[in-house]
Amino acid sequence: MKRKSIGAVIFVGAFLCVLVALAIGAEGGGEDKYTVHVPNGLSFSEFRGYEAWQIVSISQNGSLIAATLANPEMIKAYQSGVPGNGKPFPEGSKLAKIHWNPKKLETFPSATVPGTQHDVDFMVKDSKRFADSGGWGFAVFEYDGESGSFRPGTMADKPPQGNNASCGFACHTSVKTRDYVFTEYEHR
Repeated sequence: MKRKSIGAVIFVGAFLCVLVALAIGAEGGGEDKYTVHVPNGLSFSEFRGYEAWQIVSISQNGSLIAATLANPEMIKAYQSGVPGNGKPFPEGSKLAKIHWNPKKLETFPSATVPGTQHDVDFMVKDSKRFADSGGWGFAVFEYDGESGSFRPGTMADKPPQGNNASCGFACHTSVKTRDYVFTEYEHR
């Protein structure tokens, strides 16, 4: 196997291990993340179980590594061709985007893998609740490694985030024709 292919396999394997660790860790310890919410009603609890959702895509956002996950309703829509087929995502579609600070893999230093968690972003399609933001509610929750807790993102964070349910709408208007969703469902 070529060195580049081995690196990719190690990256994906390490990445999946981190996701499993997050899923296990979500069950205990620290402040209950499911009590945190942003104004206008978008709460962490609406995304309970996101740690086990299917991966849509892996990306690098500036200096951060990210995994975008989707709930089963949204995965089914992606697999049917949404949004490329011009159809919108169904009500109840949800995305979670987990960001990590990168680190070098100790056992294979040429591989970069997720390190400490930075934040998690959420989107939910609910046209009644979020009619003023394209039918989508948005939230950013910053992670504090010391306390093991999350808090709503603020304008003081990097990048700055409004902390209400329409905080991501301004950026997402550039993909209005894709039902406000940037992320492609990557080939498997």
